[in-house]
Amino acid sequence: MGYNIPTAIQQMAIPVILQGKDVIACAQTGTGKTASYLLPVLNHIGQNPKHQISALILAPTRELAQQIDQQVEGLAYFTAISSQAVYGGGDGSAYDQQRKGIDNKVDILIATPGRLLSFLSSGALKLNHLHFLVLDEADRMLDMGFQDDIMRIISHIPAKRQTLLFSATMPGRIRTLARAILQNPEQINIAISQPAEGINQQIYKVYDEQKTKLLTLLLKGGQYNSIIIFASTKEKVKALYKDLKSTGLNVNLFHSDMKQNEREDILLDFKNKKLPIIIGTDALSRGIDVEGIDLVVNYDVPSDPEDYIHRIGRTARAATTGTAITLVNERDQRRLANIQQLINKEITEVALPAELGEAPIFKPVTSHNQHRQKRHSGNRKPGNKPAGKKNIKPKSS
Repeated sequence: MGYNIPTAIQQMAIPVILQGKDVIACAQTGTGKTASYLLPVLNHIGQNPKHQISALILAPTRELAQQIDQQVEGLAYFTAISSQAVYGGGDGSAYDQQRKGIDNKVDILIATPGRLLSFLSSGALKLNHLHFLVLDEADRMLDMGFQDDIMRIISHIPAKRQTLLFSATMPGRIRTLARAILQNPEQINIAISQPAEGINQQIYKVYDEQKTKLLTLLLKGGQYNSIIIFASTKEKVKALYKDLKSTGLNVNLFHSDMKQNEREDILLDFKNKKLPIIIGTDALSRGIDVEGIDLVVNYDVPSDPEDYIHRIGRTARAATTGTAITLVNERDQRRLANIQQLINKEITEVALPAELGEAPIFKPVTSHNQHRQKRHSGNRKPGNKPAGKKNIKPKSS
């Protein structure tokens, strides 16, 4: 499969997992997190075959669950280890197929929390022999409101187990969750909240009416072959799809209102390079691992700086290179400042093509943290310092 040298997260996590320790690991997207837990899990199951569900992997989206299942198939191809992905959104036949996989006593179950709970609640699934619990993209699961579901699932599994929590970010509530479900975990942190070095980050300052025209010029330039465009809402995704389609571009859209088989077909065409351009919301920024994406466009600046990291992380994966372009209007200036503070870098501004007219000139703004500090400092008299505090830098994540 081309694995010759372990990535940093693999090199640090695999030996610890092999020692039987719980792990809380934080690493940016595209660094090989999936293999860093799958390889030692497969190694353990291969040495201790039970023909029962030995590992449960929880994932936030069906796309990520499917991709983990495909990785298991690839890595375990020459073993007798089996897996089953369990997720909602399909028709009755999909449910029946998942039920058969469970009845056949697969070794590894990969599941989204909602569908897994339906199997557990019905009594169709027992996890009495579970050895591993893996939470992949744990921060995204909490963002999607799955914390209560996760705790309910944990009530169905053995207290004596090895728990592995992997996340791209490490906010306080992830640490709270880790304290509740892990036992003396080994903590591994790799370049938290930083984009891959191979991403050429650029911004264009634009008026709203210039956005689609600029995007069309970029896409028709022939410089990029595999492109993801992120918009802020499903409605904007649909409108942008119609606009780009009308210019003759080969483009499709991806959003949660679509049927499961439609989403799968679109992603398959995109992976196989039959579809060069895909437009979606932040649902695409997690759980899609496609090689060779050379351009990511933020049609709208994300409100959360961490989402910017995840969006542009779709390109320059596995030590490759790529370009990330963000279109910034005046309303998005504060969001841009927050992103630049998080990544500790000023993103390069590119001049607008002359045929689009003049670019807007924005008033300088500060990031949210800088704005808050300035506001608080304005309430103090000159020369006075807040008691007990000295030069504390704001945390970026």
